[in-house]
Amino acid sequence: MAGGSGIGPQHPVSRADGLPGPPRDGIAGVSPRLTGDGRAGLGPFAFAFLSVVLGVVAGFGAFAFRLLIGFVHNLFFLGRLSFAYDTIQHTPPGPWGAGVALAPAVGAVLVVFLVKQFAPEAKGHGVPEVMDAIYYQKSVIRPVVALIKSLASALSIGSGGSVGREGPIIQISAAFGSWSGTLCRVSRWQLATLVAAGGGAGIAATFNTPIGGVLFAAEVLMHEISVRTLVPVALATTTATYVGHFFFGNHPAFPVPPLRMPGATGAALLPAYVGLGGLMALASVAFIRGLYGAEDLFERYVPRHEYVRHVVGMLGVGVTITALLQYTGHYHVEGVGYATIMDVLSGSLTSVGLLLLLFALKLAATCLTLGSGGSGGIFSPSLFMGTTLGAAYGIVLRRILPGWEIDPAALALAGMAGLVAGATGAALTAIVMIFEMTLDYTVVLPMTLTVAVSYGLRRLLLSQSIYTMKLARRGHRLPEVLQANAHLVHHVSDIRLADVALLPADAVPASLGPAADPAVPRYVVLLRDGQVAAVLARDRLQEGVEQRPGAARLADAATAAGEPYVTASPDQTIFGLLARMQASRASVAIVLGPPDGHGSPRVLGLVTMAHLGELTAEGMELLDS
Repeated sequence: MAGGSGIGPQHPVSRADGLPGPPRDGIAGVSPRLTGDGRAGLGPFAFAFLSVVLGVVAGFGAFAFRLLIGFVHNLFFLGRLSFAYDTIQHTPPGPWGAGVALAPAVGAVLVVFLVKQFAPEAKGHGVPEVMDAIYYQKSVIRPVVALIKSLASALSIGSGGSVGREGPIIQISAAFGSWSGTLCRVSRWQLATLVAAGGGAGIAATFNTPIGGVLFAAEVLMHEISVRTLVPVALATTTATYVGHFFFGNHPAFPVPPLRMPGATGAALLPAYVGLGGLMALASVAFIRGLYGAEDLFERYVPRHEYVRHVVGMLGVGVTITALLQYTGHYHVEGVGYATIMDVLSGSLTSVGLLLLLFALKLAATCLTLGSGGSGGIFSPSLFMGTTLGAAYGIVLRRILPGWEIDPAALALAGMAGLVAGATGAALTAIVMIFEMTLDYTVVLPMTLTVAVSYGLRRLLLSQSIYTMKLARRGHRLPEVLQANAHLVHHVSDIRLADVALLPADAVPASLGPAADPAVPRYVVLLRDGQVAAVLARDRLQEGVEQRPGAARLADAATAAGEPYVTASPDQTIFGLLARMQASRASVAIVLGPPDGHGSPRVLGLVTMAHLGELTAEGMELLDS
């Protein structure tokens, strides 16, 4: 293989100028799909099949995870053994009375034990760990994370923690994608795609949102958006959704009644949706700052005592839900909170004071749960807070403008999407998922306005999302945008090639010439019988001559000094050349033109990693702000 020992593939050559001619494969014995880690990727059909299998597993995983949450919830709140749990129905008061306040604390002990003993990555809301795996861990997620995340998150949610189930199922499905990809020895980009596909499939199966799952993977997880990555993600999310239909039925996550959006006043209400976007941006900043502020406070005042830290936090949540049960008749902020969301969207919860109180308590309960060491997602709390705050805003607006027939539920839906977009940074996902979760198109246009304002203003106030903030705090920066590296699709012929000196391998060392002469090419290609024998930097070859004063030929002095190299044609893309050089660990590439009259390709010049670095720097000017 080229580049293995400093002597590359044998090619007959002669010095001349010319245009494209040599075959594109360039590297003898190297598969075009071979990556830098030495793994040959799966073919398109095998990779598609693996994506479908991943979708099936994600769908089954979402079902099993719901059953597990139901079992824990029924045990902790109702004292019975049952898997039946309808999250859009309020939990009735259980047999424990005020003692239910201890349920979250008991769950906290078990969560800390699992996370501390088996998988520290299972702590928190899951998605940042998946992002970190893709960008910093070569997309490797330990298989044990799937099991521990399932158990820990089910305990957190089922025992009353204010977290969602989407973050855990994303991490669980992504872990299976990483494990299955590693087992099948897929290439690096395929492994990253499987991890993203697992995350998208998990959220699609959880909420019955296949398009939203694809967009979530694209906006939050995927390292590249192209046909080769989008197709596997779409296959996985679609399959997971169909599996979810089998278990949960094909109906929206929130079956809301039709919204009233009068045409005469609809356009006039658009400024109200702009104001709602600003409100959601402020709420998003409060959520992000509050979550990580709570984490810092627990670390500062309860250091090195994970059990005490999480029990204290969950006791706070337990007291909160017990007080709510006593004064409102429902626990409201425990678990995913979908029952309260349904109350708001159906119009049965209309007290502005109570809505604002529930927003504040949900924010505090979520910060306590995750800040003290819980395991669960932030998507559901974002939906809850956006709904309650948006509905309160809508009710106040209706009182101010009584003749405008304002439907607070419409503003609640827009607020839901606005807070999700502002907190997570997944703006398109928020719009599409809220539509898929309600199947009400009426509010999509004004909701888009709210999302745009919320996302844009939050970025001005706080550059990090709730996902990227966690990674930034550990020093792991992620790309803020997916950019088109236009310079990488240029051809090798667009590069100013370095000149090379062609010398016979049997030439005497004296023919090398002075290395200090700037007019002398820096690189030397040694030929034997019209074929390439070695490519060397002139100074390294000179060192070889000096270290072997008795060498009769240049080839003798170049025994261990050869550069690993590949060959390239002028019409090859820069991207393709980079991939080949990485695959073979080559430091230089010989550019060959069409063969001469004797059938020997002509050497046009040489490309080094320094050349490619300069080209990349020039390409960055297109993206420089």
